[in-house]
Amino acid sequence: MGIVLKKSHKFFILFLVAILYSCNSNIEFTEYKTMQDSSWKSHEKISFIFDVSDTIQPKNLFINIRNNNNYQFSNLYVITELKAPNGDKVIDTLQYAMTDAKGKFLGDGFADVIENKLFYKEQIKFAKGGEYQFNIRHAMRKNGQVNPISNLEGIQDIGFSIENNN
Repeated sequence: MGIVLKKSHKFFILFLVAILYSCNSNIEFTEYKTMQDSSWKSHEKISFIFDVSDTIQPKNLFINIRNNNNYQFSNLYVITELKAPNGDKVIDTLQYAMTDAKGKFLGDGFADVIENKLFYKEQIKFAKGGEYQFNIRHAMRKNGQVNPISNLEGIQDIGFSIENNN
């Protein structure tokens, strides 16, 4: 009886793992970088390196931001750079809403940590296979000031993910 119980227990665990894997099978790449003291320094460029082998299927690229209640702004400005294996670069300045009109943080989360999955590129087809690099830095400034905020408080983690567009 004990042997049958163990076999069914192993089957149940394998079944759960298979279900969890199939739910996330469209994720090709995901990585997070943790910000020391939940503060993103203005000179700190966050880099992600990933390999591309599929140049046929379109992909969705996301910037993932985890913030806490110390984040003081309703939006987030970032400068991104996508470097291709041949040296080509695509540089973008992007703005994302971080709160609704009433000041409530957007995104998913519990307690004081909120995660935002922000579209970076939608239905992109990579032109070449090989190693790519995605860089991101914040471009937040206080109203009327030229210099960036030196320490953007409340940003805990910055992530980058690629998903199949199925």
